[in-house]
Amino acid sequence: MTSIDQIIDDFAFLDEWEDRYRYVIELGKSLPEMPESSRTSENKVQGCASQVWLVTHTAGAAEDPLLTFEGESDAHIVRGLVAIVLAIFSGKPASEITRIDALEIFGKIGLIEHLSSQRANGLRSMIRRIKSEAEGRLHA
Repeated sequence: MTSIDQIIDDFAFLDEWEDRYRYVIELGKSLPEMPESSRTSENKVQGCASQVWLVTHTAGAAEDPLLTFEGESDAHIVRGLVAIVLAIFSGKPASEITRIDALEIFGKIGLIEHLSSQRANGLRSMIRRIKSEAEGRLHA
């Protein structure tokens, strides 16, 4: 998976929004395919216009576990947004996930203002879901 630092650097080199959208789609294509068995109503992210599924895996210390995520969407651009969200959060301790300002990162790469309001709302729903998962693991 591409790191968030690499994604930020790559966005800096792309001047045209058409190229940036293509890059987001390419990031989505690089996501591993989520098994059909994981595309359940429990894993579905509420508040997304497109269908988005998110699975959380926990490892490490019980008081501050390491969380990794799998994500999937039925829409190309949204699948790319899922890839960026996973690059931001996956593989980090729950306590760190709760402190990350993902919207600031999306702002830094200039993506938020180029998303439709539905996609921006869906992005916020994904971020809320991940942060909620992290909070839940910290207080389990």
